[in-house]
Amino acid sequence: MQFEVWAPQADRVTLQCEGATRALERDPERAGWWTGEAPAGDGTRYGFALDDGPVLPDPRSRRQPDGPDGLSAVVDHGRYAWRAAWAGRPLPGAVLYELHVGTYTREGTLDAAAGRLEHLVELGVTHVELMPLCPFPGRHGWGYEGVSLWAVHEPYGGPEALKRFVDRAHELGLAVVLDVVHNHLGPSGNYLPLFGPYFTERHHTPWGAAVNLDAPGSDEVRAYLLGSALAWLRDYRLDGLRLDAVHALRDTRAHHFLEELSTAVDALGAELGRPLSLIAESDLNDPRIITPRAENGLGVHAQWNDDFHHALHTALTGESQGYYADFADAPFAALAKTLTGGYFHDGTRSSFRGRRHGRPLDRARVAGHRLLGYAQTHDQVGNRAQGDRLSASLSPGLLACAATLTLTAPFTPMLFMGEEWAAGTPWQFFTDHTDPELAEAVRRGRRREFAAHGWAEEDVPDPQDPATRERSCLDWSEPEGEPHARVLAWYRRLIALRREQPDLTDPDLADTKVALDEEARWLAFRRGDVRVAVNLGKEPAAIPLGTGRLEVLAAWDTVAAPGPDGLLQMPGESCVLLAQA
Repeated sequence: MQFEVWAPQADRVTLQCEGATRALERDPERAGWWTGEAPAGDGTRYGFALDDGPVLPDPRSRRQPDGPDGLSAVVDHGRYAWRAAWAGRPLPGAVLYELHVGTYTREGTLDAAAGRLEHLVELGVTHVELMPLCPFPGRHGWGYEGVSLWAVHEPYGGPEALKRFVDRAHELGLAVVLDVVHNHLGPSGNYLPLFGPYFTERHHTPWGAAVNLDAPGSDEVRAYLLGSALAWLRDYRLDGLRLDAVHALRDTRAHHFLEELSTAVDALGAELGRPLSLIAESDLNDPRIITPRAENGLGVHAQWNDDFHHALHTALTGESQGYYADFADAPFAALAKTLTGGYFHDGTRSSFRGRRHGRPLDRARVAGHRLLGYAQTHDQVGNRAQGDRLSASLSPGLLACAATLTLTAPFTPMLFMGEEWAAGTPWQFFTDHTDPELAEAVRRGRRREFAAHGWAEEDVPDPQDPATRERSCLDWSEPEGEPHARVLAWYRRLIALRREQPDLTDPDLADTKVALDEEARWLAFRRGDVRVAVNLGKEPAAIPLGTGRLEVLAAWDTVAAPGPDGLLQMPGESCVLLAQA
């Protein structure tokens, strides 16, 4: 078997493979690369030593059986016999479901998660978005401190388990998207700087030195990230990637990394004959990210839209701390602006940032499905001090309103696991660092962060306490009781209506018309022939919907269609969908 590694700063590189040591030779055609052959097959353990130093895992390791610090293992992807014939699912018209493997079930494995996929089929979602799977220290964590960007976390089941999960999802008609982290690597088990200039002090991010996308040596670093991305899509038959915090990908080159990545992914999709999607997390509010390359954009297919979330969250809860302050003065007007224009911050001043932020999105060029809308995500729940979901503080009626706005907005909707039944379990920040000093630093940092916002230290869960992860696991008995069953039935009905009513998947942002009353706390909007109305106030409201016969498609509480006066009489904390009769 041929082994190779990029180590441009080394004078000598050796391969340790099954206890034998072999010197690698410089590749005469590729600067900085070392190559050599050794007998090996699936499961063979190996590593590289630089200048007679310690044996390190392969930067392109496909498997880390003993965790980030152990030897790498060869993976023969041809050994797996795929069952499902799969033509893919496009993003337009999709409903995504964000899932964390380690807490979706108490077992915390890919195989256990695969056993719960029928629930998602019954719910009506089309795409499962898995949170990061790359190896990280310990057994449990969110996954955003991963290393070995080509490998699968062994406690989740490793490479074969991911293939089984994807195969089962495809058999059920579900596409699978994976969250990947290109903007930083975890502080523990990260050996890349020993191999070459994978990071640069030219730029800094919240995690330290930036990944090297534009300094000397960046050609190989970009190729490393591109190769990893394409490997997930090809070797594991994934349908798309969610790109974590792309605003932290600091790149001053004329050909931006995101453009290079989208070009490569589109080419692979054409080669494989199935649609592949890139979904960016970005706080830039820059429409160029999701504008096609042919129109001078970067060609990413979609992005998370935090502005919609923030406006919705503020309208539902009245919270005004931190970034919610920008939306708190008139949350219903902010919500209306996102429903019709995509971004709230489109060049407007952000008090949270102390400057103007964003630029307008051209509704004639950018379809609404390129923005993901959501009421909850791992970030917006887990980064709260106690990891409390909306269900911890809102009535079932308000949760139904949140679902209605998410699933009928002109965006691609995304749900966070458990929200569909108003899960009573929190989703807290948890880690399992094996380095005691790092574990204590994370614990202190978490408590210090929330102490600045008035939280008592004892009220902030200890990330290293196994009970924190245990509390965060979904309770699969809940959907059988109330109010969970009623909320779940509402989500199912809303998703079914998206399939039945073409107007609800129309991506034309300009076609959405909104009316609201900030004081009375109601909002109504029209999408083609469908009307959507939510009353977030406790008191009943009379909502003018205009003349014309309407029929009720679905209602959280009993609601009659408007009479000749065009007024819809809405109970408090309720929602309804109507269509022209």
